[in-house]
Amino acid sequence: MALKNFAFKVLNTNKFARCGIIETHRGNIETPAFMPVGTQATVKACTIDDIKKTGSQIILSNTYHLMIRPGVERIQSVGGLHQFMNCDLPILTDSGGFQVMSLSKLNKIDREKGAIFNSHVDGKKFFLSPEESIRIQLGLNSDILMIMDECPKKTNNYNLIKKSMELSLYWAERSKIAFGKNPHKGLFGIVQGGLFKDLRNKSLNELVNIGFDGYAMGGLAVGETQEEMFSVLDNVKEFLPNDKPHYLMGVGTPSDILGAVKRGIDMFDCVLPTRSGRTGLAFTWEGRVNIKNKKYQQDNSPLDLNCNNFNLNKYSKNYLNHLFNTNEILASMLLTLHNINFYQELMCKIRENIQRGTFDDFHDKYIRQL
Repeated sequence: MALKNFAFKVLNTNKFARCGIIETHRGNIETPAFMPVGTQATVKACTIDDIKKTGSQIILSNTYHLMIRPGVERIQSVGGLHQFMNCDLPILTDSGGFQVMSLSKLNKIDREKGAIFNSHVDGKKFFLSPEESIRIQLGLNSDILMIMDECPKKTNNYNLIKKSMELSLYWAERSKIAFGKNPHKGLFGIVQGGLFKDLRNKSLNELVNIGFDGYAMGGLAVGETQEEMFSVLDNVKEFLPNDKPHYLMGVGTPSDILGAVKRGIDMFDCVLPTRSGRTGLAFTWEGRVNIKNKKYQQDNSPLDLNCNNFNLNKYSKNYLNHLFNTNEILASMLLTLHNINFYQELMCKIRENIQRGTFDDFHDKYIRQL
């Protein structure tokens, strides 16, 4: 049987906010969508079955980390990442560019060779060119691949950002060639340009000319304010191709997501719900809850009475506080699952309100509260 081709269609709009469907041969993804992060072929403290029960329809995994451990060949030998981690959901893999910047002990960027860096684990030297990044992602057999880009740290140095953006465009062309013809997979371009409107627009225009299956906003979530991030999105929202998915990488908080959806973003990923869950911070419809706070020792109410999609509200704040204060593994498992479930409930409510034409009211109600 022939594999279903990768496709995207917009179903409803509410000003710039959109809801739609990404079609893959592993299943459809309703947008706006949040992707739980499975960095090392696992969403920390959760099973894939539990992730699916939250309504998650796609997860993200990390090219950089999987390249280092266990290595693409080991994963490829069992048929790819889905078989390796027993996951039948679509998987998006990043290119590794961000981690080269943020994690490596020593790195050097070469226009032709790509990134030359030392592993943050054992110092072993690696070479990651645009072609190698695509080869690894194809070896992982991911469903959505990201081009290789350079993700610079936040800076006001215009010339430095311009040079980095132009390098990313050169690597985008090479990534597209290396990807070849894979109609049942998606390849996304990554818009760079820092906080500079003209560089962002040039990057986007050039990527559209090359032609990709989706367009991601990269180089954000690197220390800029929410206002700065929204300004970048405002500057490009009218120029993002309407017939392609728009992805904001590495973002973010519930209010980040609400504001970005208002500006035309369809896809998100972030470690925040899982990382927060492991440290005792819960996201709820009444706001954030630091469950380790002493005041919850006498609170026998559920963590979130409005939790609908998962049977998590049978655990009291009192009990969860006890689990965290005794360093029980169950504490991280329950709160991580709660947070992912909350994020998916948020995305579901966002889609419903876009369909009804009431997204602005929903946005204004929750943008500060969450």
